[in-house]
Amino acid sequence: MTTYYFALASQNFLLVQEPLEEVFRERVNYYQSNNKAIDFWLIPNPSFLEKPEMISFKNLVPKDAVAIISTNPIFINWLKLRIGYICIGQFEDNLQLSEESLNITVLTDKI
Repeated sequence: MTTYYFALASQNFLLVQEPLEEVFRERVNYYQSNNKAIDFWLIPNPSFLEKPEMISFKNLVPKDAVAIISTNPIFINWLKLRIGYICIGQFEDNLQLSEESLNITVLTDKI
């Protein structure tokens, strides 16, 4: 099992009020310059909130929640410090999230 760490808030807060695009752009550039694989994902309406052990998190955010999930706990803690008004937590799952498994292509000319 893999441990995934997450930051959770409303879609309005993370996608409209906060400069999340800038944060992701900087992070992707950093990863590319250091030849690191992307280990974070933006997930709208995350289904892991439906797990019984996540009820306390589900009750903290509106129905239009969005999560930033990562295998890197330091990145999620940094987001909490950078953004502030978000919930953070973790869960274990058999998910195999990667650029390849999600069929993601990073377009460097737009970043």
